[in-house]
Amino acid sequence: MQQWEVWRGPPQDRCGRYRSTPGSPVYITPTEADVTALTEAGARIVAADATGRPRPGGEKLADLVAATHAGGALFMADVDTLDAALAAVDAGADLVGTTLAGYTTGTDVPDDPDIALAGAISRRCPIPVIGEGRYRTPAQVAAAFDEGAWAVVVGTAISDPVNTTRRFAYACPHSPVES
Repeated sequence: MQQWEVWRGPPQDRCGRYRSTPGSPVYITPTEADVTALTEAGARIVAADATGRPRPGGEKLADLVAATHAGGALFMADVDTLDAALAAVDAGADLVGTTLAGYTTGTDVPDDPDIALAGAISRRCPIPVIGEGRYRTPAQVAAAFDEGAWAVVVGTAISDPVNTTRRFAYACPHSPVES
């Protein structure tokens, strides 16, 4: 049995189904069946990995977009590059987010959000761009809006008190916190 979890923002505004699947690095809404489960649960926006990495069973992004629209929802493409964003627009995505920027290269994840990517996508794509991933400060949020982001997601910066406390503790000159 596969483990999965559904994240829902109030009131079920944006949903993604997070789970690992054998033979694929995609874990955010990896299959058309996941899309269907989310739209049947009432999701208005379905977010899915749109990085171009291989999906389970060779499924195509355009099929997930079509299934999302058939279920009456909008499709948000979680991307890592400008090329992925452009491909998502071609596939029919309604929104694009920088959610996976910095997470797909196999190197250490950067500390800061990819504000430049949000700007590049905003300048090239005709759909709303959501800055998402590692936004921790009001200055970062403002910079994303200055670059053309339509909205910015501030996730664990406010929803993970342990992580927030750890960041403040690291700033202390004699921090007792260990990583």
